[in-house]
Amino acid sequence: MGKRKKGQSHSTRPPTGIAPRWVQFTPEEVEAIVVELAKKGYPPSMIGVILRDQYGIPLTRTIAGQKIAKILEKHNIKPVVPEDLYNLIRRAVNLRNHLAVHPKDTHSQRGLIEIESRIHRLAKYYRRIGRLPKDWAYRPDAASLLASQPLYRIEGGA
Repeated sequence: MGKRKKGQSHSTRPPTGIAPRWVQFTPEEVEAIVVELAKKGYPPSMIGVILRDQYGIPLTRTIAGQKIAKILEKHNIKPVVPEDLYNLIRRAVNLRNHLAVHPKDTHSQRGLIEIESRIHRLAKYYRRIGRLPKDWAYRPDAASLLASQPLYRIEGGA
């Protein structure tokens, strides 16, 4: 008879610490791939998925010694806003566009309120730790411009 517990069917994260022996990339090659993918416009989460699926790199941190965001920061490729906040802003913009066409959709109105409160909480956190300027504020009218921009701002020479 089975136990009354939930199963453990999930992917297992590779162990951190040392790089696997079967990875044939040097830290410099991994950094070059990360920078190249970022210049194509991929966000850090997508870069990690591409490295895993196409290059066989389980974790960037074990091979390069630092996370993808730190590698990009080192090469003066900085996001306009942090990726999670950017994705929430894009969702809010899409929902506002939907509500412009369907103004009586009360479920979506409630969803927009929840998404925007999440945006305010996250922005408050990022302002506190210094990843956003102290005077940065979410404005729904300007959010569509922010969501249409690319995620990265490349400063100086890379």
